[in-house]
Amino acid sequence: MTRASLNYKAIAKILGVIICITGVSMLIPWIYAEATGDFAAAEGFRQCAPATLLLGGVLSISIKGTRAKFRAREGYLIVALCWIIASFIGAFPYYLSGFTDNFVDAVFEATSGFTTTGCTAVSGSVLTRSLLLWKAISHWLGGMGILVFVISILPALGINGQLIARAETPGPVLEKMTVRMSDSAKILYITYFSFTLAEFILLMLSGKMPVFDAIINTMGSISTGGLLVHPTGIAYYDSVYVELVISLFCILASVNFVLYHYLATRKFSYIIKDIELRAYLVIIAGATIICTLGLILANGDTFGQALRDSFFQVVSMATTAGYTRSPYLVWPVVCQMVLLTLMFIGGCSASTSGSIKVIRILVMLKLIWRGCIKRIHPRSVVAVKLGKNAVSAPVVGGITVFILVYMGLFLLSSFILSFQGLDLETTLTATLAMMSNTGAAFGETASLGNFSLFHPLLKLYLSGLMIVGRLELFTIIILFTRNFWGKDR
Repeated sequence: MTRASLNYKAIAKILGVIICITGVSMLIPWIYAEATGDFAAAEGFRQCAPATLLLGGVLSISIKGTRAKFRAREGYLIVALCWIIASFIGAFPYYLSGFTDNFVDAVFEATSGFTTTGCTAVSGSVLTRSLLLWKAISHWLGGMGILVFVISILPALGINGQLIARAETPGPVLEKMTVRMSDSAKILYITYFSFTLAEFILLMLSGKMPVFDAIINTMGSISTGGLLVHPTGIAYYDSVYVELVISLFCILASVNFVLYHYLATRKFSYIIKDIELRAYLVIIAGATIICTLGLILANGDTFGQALRDSFFQVVSMATTAGYTRSPYLVWPVVCQMVLLTLMFIGGCSASTSGSIKVIRILVMLKLIWRGCIKRIHPRSVVAVKLGKNAVSAPVVGGITVFILVYMGLFLLSSFILSFQGLDLETTLTATLAMMSNTGAAFGETASLGNFSLFHPLLKLYLSGLMIVGRLELFTIIILFTRNFWGKDR
């Protein structure tokens, strides 16, 4: 195979569009920095925003003739490069403004933003309001996926968006809502924008938040990024209403977005029959009950306080938002185990949340049950079913491989982080925080998601884990295999 077999023009053109979107997104915090006198941040945006727009414009406009054959290989490569380049370019505002002392920390900060992990690698410094706005915007873009937006314009380039969506969309099965993938992408973003607007209005009605806080919290929760405006987190507002609104939209964002298309087209039976949604809600309810009882029995909390703390923290971990309201580090061990389990499970497929996903857990449990039945009746034919529908063997196989690779990478990454010399709790949960895109961990990294104590090389590795977790492992891992680069791929 020769390197020339790759469609470099199509790759460069799409990456140019991605870079342009990143540059345009910088204009908002740049204008805000200039208007509010945030001179350090303004200088950073002043240097990188025009250069980003120029580079993206040159690539997207000057390159012609992109209607050549576009294979799955280009799709996976574009998705991987998109997140890497966006994180690299998005790091410059943090570095040039002086918020980070080195570029590695800036890359970590930007990667945390675009992957909606929501953590930081800077100790003793607080993001200025302009940089906080930039991180919130990167959360919002990364929540639904920058490429989901780009897919809607790909037909104009003569490129099959299905190949890119397959590598970009989280979940074991990609569902199209319309015949054309570009139309599906538009519907997704219309839904996403509608939720964003609705949450902003509801937060403003609370009377507890100024406009800026409402914007940041909206973008942080609808993307399940968990971005904090104040060091004390959501507890700063001391409002049940605010917590309920943020919890509600975290849940909505972590549900399969295809269901909202069914809702809009009045296909209510599809929603009612969706076993993943039902299982997800049962998991949240069950986890909330266990944590509530744990806080009452072990800590002596009142029922109302225990329920309030448990529900918000359970939703935060289940949706991989990573918000904190109460110090869960001092919660009973049973409650911490529940939260840790939720970090592994994550939300639904085709949502903004990370981790393994509920649908995969369900299939794996069904597969284990089938194994038990086969032990009793070796000659029986038992299908793996979700509801009344049998799951095809390729899908079951793919889910099994995914979970095995996920756990293998988790153990390998924990081993690599162990060279930092931290305790086992910190090492394991820090790895899970990155891979699940939750950003909140236990141990020395604590609940504020600060990973400044890691070595710069390990911070780069953690940044890679965030991207791998966001793209569900294989989109990145596949690039390191010889077969992927075969001529006919």
